[in-house]
Amino acid sequence: MAKESWLTQFPAMERSDLTAIKKGLDGAYREFSRSYGDAIESLFDPLLYFLVWFEKLLLQSPWWLVIIVVTAIVHWAARSNKLSTGVVIAFCLIGYFGMWDNTMRTLSIITVCTLVSIAIGIPTGIMMARSDRMQSVINPILDIMQTMPAFVYLIPVVMLLGIGKIPGVIAVVIYAVPPVIRLTNLGIRLVDREVLEAATAYGANKSQRLWDVQLPLAMPTIMAGINQTIMMALAMVVVASMIGVKGLGQPVLKSITNQYFTLGLFNGLAIVALAIIFDRVSQAYAKRTQKHLEGTH
Repeated sequence: MAKESWLTQFPAMERSDLTAIKKGLDGAYREFSRSYGDAIESLFDPLLYFLVWFEKLLLQSPWWLVIIVVTAIVHWAARSNKLSTGVVIAFCLIGYFGMWDNTMRTLSIITVCTLVSIAIGIPTGIMMARSDRMQSVINPILDIMQTMPAFVYLIPVVMLLGIGKIPGVIAVVIYAVPPVIRLTNLGIRLVDREVLEAATAYGANKSQRLWDVQLPLAMPTIMAGINQTIMMALAMVVVASMIGVKGLGQPVLKSITNQYFTLGLFNGLAIVALAIIFDRVSQAYAKRTQKHLEGTH
């Protein structure tokens, strides 16, 4: 009887303890956000200014100039007339169906998020490649970042920084940065040891081996990581629209809540068009880099 009594009481005791722990953590985080939220938000002011400036630049520039610049960048990276023609057609259709402004907003935030992810991801991947201990510490963190539901990222970010562009950027970066970290680490570790030994024999130090040997040889793998990061950032656009990030995600969210089929379909197709353009350009650039490296050996 005593055993049965203990077993029946234990779950209730456990639930009350868990409730107390949850309330304590909620209160602590709420107090932390009230005390330090403004100070932390001010650290992101330069990023916010750059994002606002870049968005205004795209929105205020003539549509034909934007198409020329984007097509020129695509042609330089991919060296493909078909892809360049496809970019022109896709952007003309986006403008024709009245999605130009939202597309420019999405393009600006995806570009900024990708640049931030690269700035964080490549140095982190290099550190992981140089240290097995660092890799063993960072890998579990990346596992959590990749398996955590996307909506969960919004909760602490919104509580800390509120609604707006910067919380959206942070949520997108957290969701999108793991691939570039993992593949930078992998690419550097896959560099042939004999090549590194040859570089050392010619008198190259650690820094020279990294910049002149490891990173160039790992570039196709790193580009694959950047490609995946861009795809994940685009996938996060609709989720980020829930916290006030303007762009193609907001009409998609509106179409879901109000059952506007064509609104959601057209804006969804615009996101797909951006994804295909980014994907094809990054893949073509990686292949061209690989061929160039093979030609130099």
